[in-house]
Amino acid sequence: MKTINSVLLFTCLILTCGSHALAQQLGQWVPSHSGLNASLASDSGVNYANLNVAPDAMTPEPTTPEGSGSAGAGGAGAGGGTSILSTANDDQWHFSASPYLWFPGVHGTIGAFGREAGFKASATDLLSHFKFGLMGTGEARRNRVLATLDFMWMRLSKDNAIPFPPELEATYANITANVVILTPKVGYRIINQDKIKADFLTGFRYWYFGESLSFNPSTLGLNFSRSQNWVDPLVGGRIEAALAPKVSAIIGGDVGGWGTGSQIEYQAFGFLGYKVKPNLTLQAGYRYLYFDYARLSTEAAPYINVAFSGVMFGATLNLK
Repeated sequence: MKTINSVLLFTCLILTCGSHALAQQLGQWVPSHSGLNASLASDSGVNYANLNVAPDAMTPEPTTPEGSGSAGAGGAGAGGGTSILSTANDDQWHFSASPYLWFPGVHGTIGAFGREAGFKASATDLLSHFKFGLMGTGEARRNRVLATLDFMWMRLSKDNAIPFPPELEATYANITANVVILTPKVGYRIINQDKIKADFLTGFRYWYFGESLSFNPSTLGLNFSRSQNWVDPLVGGRIEAALAPKVSAIIGGDVGGWGTGSQIEYQAFGFLGYKVKPNLTLQAGYRYLYFDYARLSTEAAPYINVAFSGVMFGATLNLK
């Protein structure tokens, strides 16, 4: 069966190249007595779509260079995926931008000195303390080589009255948390077909957690701040399949850490995309992200494992 498929593929390639060369030599005209109107389509190569018998000379149709279709676009978040499939191999760079919103719940364990405590917050809980954030993905691709960048920044804040003695001279405390997750990757498209695409990706994920506690009024200057940051190497990939002319599905994930920053971290995601315009695709899906961070140098070193999970909504704009 593999031999037959190879022969058929080779035969189709020869017919494609031969037909393209013949069309160029004849000035992109087909003789009227042949009754063949062969048009070249972008993205998928040669498409013998309009086979009509005409009594008179036929009007030539302009041709489009093979593979000059719209660029593959980065999906909403998570390293993304292409918006409705493109097989463009035109030896030019293509760029896309994908702003998105992620509404995760969070749960995990935090501990130190041999003691630990579990915590849990729903997406509604986090949203009620959400102050500001930026989330988005960018992608650049040339033929089968690509690079992606996923960025997420969230600021959470909460004010609480404090039942401390009046000697503290403070009536309430403000707690602020900043979370930054930056994930650059490079990759190679190992499958580049009309109906399915698969990319191998590798890179790293940078984590930053900053916390601050301030009292108001703060006549005694009792304000505290602390931060943690680390970097984890990653390997992963993504697959996209065309479900309909304007609908695609994307699944993917990555894994990393291995003790360099986190002991282990991984994510998985899935999206559905709908192309509303040639250069605009709307997307919705789900993302799960987990890390287990621990400094094992001393018994008193803190450790934390956290899982973020929730729905995502975004849009991908093909810029070139």
